[in-house]
Amino acid sequence: MGQVASEEQTTLEEVALWEAGLEALHARIAPHFARREPRRRALAYLKGLLGPVERKNGWQLAEYAGDKTPDGVQRLLATYDWDANLVRDDLRGYVVEHLGDAQGVLVIDETGFLKKGAKSVGVKRQYSGTAGRIENCQIGVFLAYAAPRGRTFLDRELYLPREWAEDPARRVEAGVPEEVAFQTKPQLAQMMLQRALEAGVPASWVTGDEVYGGDRRLRVWLEQQELPHVLAVRSNEPLWVATDRGPAQVAAAQLVAQMNPEEWVRLSAGEGAKGPRIYDWARVPIRPFGERNKGYWLLARRSIAKPEELAYYVCFGPGGTTLEELVRVAGMRWAIEESFEEAKGEVGLDQYEVRRWIGWYRHITLALLAHAFLAVTRAHAGEEKGGA
Repeated sequence: MGQVASEEQTTLEEVALWEAGLEALHARIAPHFARREPRRRALAYLKGLLGPVERKNGWQLAEYAGDKTPDGVQRLLATYDWDANLVRDDLRGYVVEHLGDAQGVLVIDETGFLKKGAKSVGVKRQYSGTAGRIENCQIGVFLAYAAPRGRTFLDRELYLPREWAEDPARRVEAGVPEEVAFQTKPQLAQMMLQRALEAGVPASWVTGDEVYGGDRRLRVWLEQQELPHVLAVRSNEPLWVATDRGPAQVAAAQLVAQMNPEEWVRLSAGEGAKGPRIYDWARVPIRPFGERNKGYWLLARRSIAKPEELAYYVCFGPGGTTLEELVRVAGMRWAIEESFEEAKGEVGLDQYEVRRWIGWYRHITLALLAHAFLAVTRAHAGEEKGGA
């Protein structure tokens, strides 16, 4: 009996701490809601996203909050006066305060939101990595933060395809602000990275997939900011290297094909759902005219079971950077893919029913805030268990 009572007491204490933590997070964003009613609605929305709600849409979130209709939820996302970008800034500050670490990695990634019809802002038939094929969907570009204490998101932008950006009627109907122009996904990523830099987010590396690594302007900008990075590129990406005939551009795959067998090293890129992610890795110097004390490499990853399956990364960082460090950073993108799955499964990141610009940003921002709360809560719980 005493053990059962002790376990019940522990559970009650955990619930009390959870509620106190959420109240403190809500107090952080409360000043951005001028009136009491939207402030109350925002807290109820966060509780619904974090609660045992099967489908986190307007009706079910309203029912969880004790409302008879979803009108209040809809007003929070559509008409109440509050700025989602100010809440985003508080999200970033909250993550840095609780998870910030000089070894943190900024991860650029995107995810698709499958949609029906043509009315939802930014929707079109386009490739979705989430679905692995071309689908009718919206694409969101995200900036995530991976640090020793936890992983979550810092920022978000909706990709607005050119046909949307250049269609005045669709823009007006979806409420796209006049100042919003067409931007590529790498341009959206750069904008978010710039905001993180200006806010002083502690980070030692940036990583991302081929969409971002293949954009040379983004890579040049990162070097100008002196931001070390490990960015995936295609096999045919041309890279400057020293050859017998002098500096020349050589495709990534060709450079790797010229490597000696002994240059490959078997390393883990971090823990996955089924244990360590172990591959063979190798690197070769590139950019013969790079800056002194700076390192420029092509990093290659090779499957152990299927050696013909390779991936390539362009890397920039301090000259003394080890292969193990580059591999660690490369592996961080997988962790963020898992965070996307978690955010969609646990806090309803993709379960919204809004069509307009403002509604997308409001729901996504509150969902990211809820996910950050989970990440911070788990980090603190882990530390308490470790110190027990």
